[in-house]
Amino acid sequence: MREWVIGAAQMGAIQKRDTREAVVARMIALLDRAAASGCDLVVFPELALTTFFPRWYMEDQAEVDTWFEREMPNAATQPLFDRAREHRIAISFGYAELTPEGRHFNTSIVTDREGEIVGKYRKVHLPGHVEYDTGRDFQHLEKRYFEPGDLGFDTFDNEGTLMGMCICNDRRWPETWRVMGLQGVELVMLGYNTPSVNSQNRGEGLEQRLYHSELSVTAGAYQNATWAVAVAKAGVEDGFPLMGGSIIVDPDGFVVARAQTEEDELITATCDMERCQFGKTTIFDFARHRRIEHYGRITSQTGVERQQ
Repeated sequence: MREWVIGAAQMGAIQKRDTREAVVARMIALLDRAAASGCDLVVFPELALTTFFPRWYMEDQAEVDTWFEREMPNAATQPLFDRAREHRIAISFGYAELTPEGRHFNTSIVTDREGEIVGKYRKVHLPGHVEYDTGRDFQHLEKRYFEPGDLGFDTFDNEGTLMGMCICNDRRWPETWRVMGLQGVELVMLGYNTPSVNSQNRGEGLEQRLYHSELSVTAGAYQNATWAVAVAKAGVEDGFPLMGGSIIVDPDGFVVARAQTEEDELITATCDMERCQFGKTTIFDFARHRRIEHYGRITSQTGVERQQ
């Protein structure tokens, strides 16, 4: 397939008390709506099955593990896979993954239109902190509960289209996009759970945070000549507000669809993958224009080092 009708399935708040089964029922309702709109692919948010649990400080590992999925699909999510297969719609969504070896990752998957998983990604750029931070308005403990992803930024051939994934904070790092761009990516899917306010800077509110999110996605799409779908989990979860702002972006960096609410909402766009080729063969023809002899610092150092 070179033309996909893509649905960005934004989800409203998921409360701590909500069951996986209740959440999956909401996802299926969005999937049915997408089928009625002729969608071929539906992208759901980061940690789509639960509340954003890293806001809660937990010391009991057994309690932490209740938020993780040990296999995918599992009993709770199998109905979503079954419905996607019935509709012949590919799906992508995020969840907390507990591996058989006991490792914990913030993970996303993508299926083909037969419901088979064809790609997996584990979040690389984990924000936040490890221990309880009294200086924050709320906690953001991803570094406590997850390991940095170990799969890199791969791309996956899904019915003739090169697809890649990243998650939330990954979108803010240009390296994320360029590594996939260097593989010829044509569609980047990302989910996010982003607070509406900055826990360390109350002056940075919703307007600024929406702008920075959109800037990251539109710039990444433009500079790598790829479609991008960025999908939020939004609304007030147990008293903590998450922002919406889900968008679909074309390979020229323009927003072609945008969510209007902080609730369960489906936005769609017809995405012709051939539109990636102009950018990839002109201004962003990497083989002709990149000068890697000057880029060594990107992989040789992590923090800032001032030139002596």
